[in-house]
Amino acid sequence: MGHSSPRFAGADRFSSRSTEYRLAPFRFARIPALADRILLVNEIGEFHFVSHADFGRFRSLQLSPDESVYRDLRSKHFLLDQYAAAYWPYAVSQYRTRKSFIVGGPALHIVVVTLRCDHSCPYCQVSRQTPDATRFDMAPGTADLVVDRILESPGNDLKVEFQGGESLLGFERIRQITLAVSRRAKEVNKKVEFVVASTLNGLSDEQLGFFQENRFNLSTSLDGPAWLHNRNRPRPGKNSYERTIEGIYRARKTLGHDSVSALVTLTRESLEHPEAIIDTYVKLGFPTIFLRSLSQYGFARKTNDRIGYAQSRFLEFYDRALEYILKINKQGTYLEESYTALLMRRILTPYATGYVDLNSPTGAMFGALAYNYDGGVFVSDEGRMLAESGDFTFRLGDVSQSRDILFGSNSARAIAAASVAEAMPGCSDCAFVPYCGSDPVGNHAETGSMAGHRPTSSFCQKQTALFHRLFSHLVDPGSEMARMLAGWAFGMPLLEAARECQQ
Repeated sequence: MGHSSPRFAGADRFSSRSTEYRLAPFRFARIPALADRILLVNEIGEFHFVSHADFGRFRSLQLSPDESVYRDLRSKHFLLDQYAAAYWPYAVSQYRTRKSFIVGGPALHIVVVTLRCDHSCPYCQVSRQTPDATRFDMAPGTADLVVDRILESPGNDLKVEFQGGESLLGFERIRQITLAVSRRAKEVNKKVEFVVASTLNGLSDEQLGFFQENRFNLSTSLDGPAWLHNRNRPRPGKNSYERTIEGIYRARKTLGHDSVSALVTLTRESLEHPEAIIDTYVKLGFPTIFLRSLSQYGFARKTNDRIGYAQSRFLEFYDRALEYILKINKQGTYLEESYTALLMRRILTPYATGYVDLNSPTGAMFGALAYNYDGGVFVSDEGRMLAESGDFTFRLGDVSQSRDILFGSNSARAIAAASVAEAMPGCSDCAFVPYCGSDPVGNHAETGSMAGHRPTSSFCQKQTALFHRLFSHLVDPGSEMARMLAGWAFGMPLLEAARECQQ
């Protein structure tokens, strides 16, 4: 990765030539697959590729206004001349839009209603409990306090996501919290979206009726074809896949086709079968697939030797999967890889995605809070998972404490100090920082420091590799891959994206 040089990036000086311009703040990177190009990225996320020669002339203030590269860099706000009076108001507006998620406070509220579960997934991050261990359910009084904390968030658009364990085993707490939040949200003019994350294995007609009445969305895990899913997500009866598929169809029939989403967790064995995994999603009519690499939080560390893999193996899988998804889109079936689509929206639009891992300041605490079954309040679900293995660094306090007290805790101050990627070593001069996020929880899990160590950070290695791949495609905006990726940023099928490109 290349870096900007303080000697010239954003230098406030003019050329001695008759045509004067100055450099707006920018960073740069060398993309491994593009030996003859340099990627420029400015503070507001606009990007442009230049040759090595043009890069040298640009930074030396030697470009001429009659050159196309001059006009391109001016139109994208890399250089400022006498026509650039509106740059700063524009830049401020764009930057404010990118950081707009900060204003509303935590919008995502993750509520763990139980740790009970009948699955024994090897990559599970928490210490799941048996289905009869009701002492690991959230108590009614704790649920009342969770409602208080949720509605203290200053934003008007909130999302409450119920998790477990198997969240449906804690359905009474889901019902209690949903009804209370819905009633009180109306009184203070807040909109609330409800989501349940579940295997859908035990979905009852009563639960479906309640979810329909309260306009729930459901999120489930689907790891691929039956043989792979059942191996990754074992349960008594060895029929996890069959029961999940049944739950998907029943939920779609009652709640609507688009009310159910799914994601993949990739084990070592999964990496050998991208086509089979993707075909499963296409067969079931999902328009998106989230290819999620293994987490190293909490109890998931214990099985890493058995099911884990090097980052390079995931990237090989990713390349193969992306090519196969392109083939499917070319055949007329819209399918997007969700995480790639999030990255593309960050690259091609100024709008905040709300996705916790891609926010700076970090989405942990600033964008999301997690409430454990026992009343503990954490900066994120990953912070809660660390606590399950004995590390309470990211526990803000208890649901009995007000938002002001929670956000004034030592944990809150520490994560705030390490939350801004633009100010972190190794991130501050990275070309990709406008599109990326900070990961203090992951940094702490790996190194014991929220600041982390960028050269060995698994988050940084993955993000950098993905950005290298995406920009190597975007250098040719007319290519099929570039059109597909751009289409994902705007929810546009490949053929429609091709027409837009031609116009």
